[in-house]
Amino acid sequence: MFGFFRNKKRQPQTHPTAYRNAPGTHISYSPELVDNLKSDHQALLSLYMEIKSDLDARRYPKIVEKLAEFRTALTSHLLTENVRLYVYLDRQFSRDETNSELIRSFRKEMDNIGRIAMNFLRKYEELGVDADLVKHFSKDFATIGEVLTNRIQREEETLYPLYMEDY
Repeated sequence: MFGFFRNKKRQPQTHPTAYRNAPGTHISYSPELVDNLKSDHQALLSLYMEIKSDLDARRYPKIVEKLAEFRTALTSHLLTENVRLYVYLDRQFSRDETNSELIRSFRKEMDNIGRIAMNFLRKYEELGVDADLVKHFSKDFATIGEVLTNRIQREEETLYPLYMEDY
């Protein structure tokens, strides 16, 4: 019955190819990073659409649950971007003023969007019990969706292509 608690035989681990660290860091290039970040985007957009469906059906307790999932997924994504993507890119392009400025601009904008999104999530975690919040949720939710969708598109088209092993 509790077989999943038993020690499983460990499979031999293969060591991935070693990639160079970004100058002055311990952060190395990760060939799956961009795909993982894009996958996060799809998961966030999917959660957004589920929340929209729940909003249309006025399932407020479900919305609150999904907002908590959204917060967890967004926080994880933002941390990964901040630590693994932005630091790596910043160091890789430290001698390229044009790309450095672009990267700093994206990072600063994402910090602001992240703050706004987290404030939105905190504000509406009581949605199921506060009728006044329901009045404003739909508009705020649509605005957050528009901002995030636009940002995702620009990241995937402009920022992510800069992430490469050798520059």
